[in-house]
Amino acid sequence: MNKVQISMEIFPPKKDSEFSSAYRVAKELADINPDFISVTYGAGGSRSKSTIEIASYIQNELHIPAMAHLTCVGSTREDISRLCEEFKAHNISNVLALRGDRPKDMSDEQYNGREFTYASNLVDFLKEHTELEIWGACYPEKHFESFSKEADLMHMKEKQDKGVTQFITQLFFDNDFFYEFRDKAARKGITAPIHAGIMPITSAGQIGRSISLSGSSVPKALSDIIAAHGDDPEDMYNAGIDYAIRQCNDLLQNGVDGIHIYTMNKPDVAKQIVKALAI
Repeated sequence: MNKVQISMEIFPPKKDSEFSSAYRVAKELADINPDFISVTYGAGGSRSKSTIEIASYIQNELHIPAMAHLTCVGSTREDISRLCEEFKAHNISNVLALRGDRPKDMSDEQYNGREFTYASNLVDFLKEHTELEIWGACYPEKHFESFSKEADLMHMKEKQDKGVTQFITQLFFDNDFFYEFRDKAARKGITAPIHAGIMPITSAGQIGRSISLSGSSVPKALSDIIAAHGDDPEDMYNAGIDYAIRQCNDLLQNGVDGIHIYTMNKPDVAKQIVKALAI
């Protein structure tokens, strides 16, 4: 049986003055000894320099494999080439290829004339011009812009055929959606490992933001937890972590390839979850 990979995501600071905090988060996550740590990327590449600096620290100072997110919605081919050269210079060999969200200041003309229309176009470019290990995103409950789940699976298969070697899912709270999605992906000929993206909900306000960003549905079990504990921050924190632990252990019992924890830069949450996993 293959080892289940356990990994985490962090995001770089918005301000240079906050770098010390980001390094601390990375160091505490490294203490868990994850299989890799991914580093997010600002809309339109707005924080690409920060992404590279944090990923380099993880890769070269903490000696944990780093994965840099790479979005293309606001980038030219020259932009991507320059970033890939920086990845190479910093010994970063894994990227998560994403289209990314449209920057707020991007005009309709710029958006409609962008050089990379989809993440699959970025995969083509990376495969042709780099030796990077290319990962991709996938969506157990359908990408909000997709026509159907079937169309999503077709795009996923296309990315695999173009060179994506592993996938990380959008966050989800109901494992049944993941299992149905995984089965359909297998029938579509998708053989690349699929890592389940898990976001612990540790405050009542967090769920609304998560849904608005991801489109994920909330099962009754989680709704009941929020109704029962949402007004008590400590109780909600503990109940949210417990829900995430139970979700992860169920995934482990059902043969998941990997679990990718969206930490929201809270290493203590990640530590509690990993400590309680049945591995």
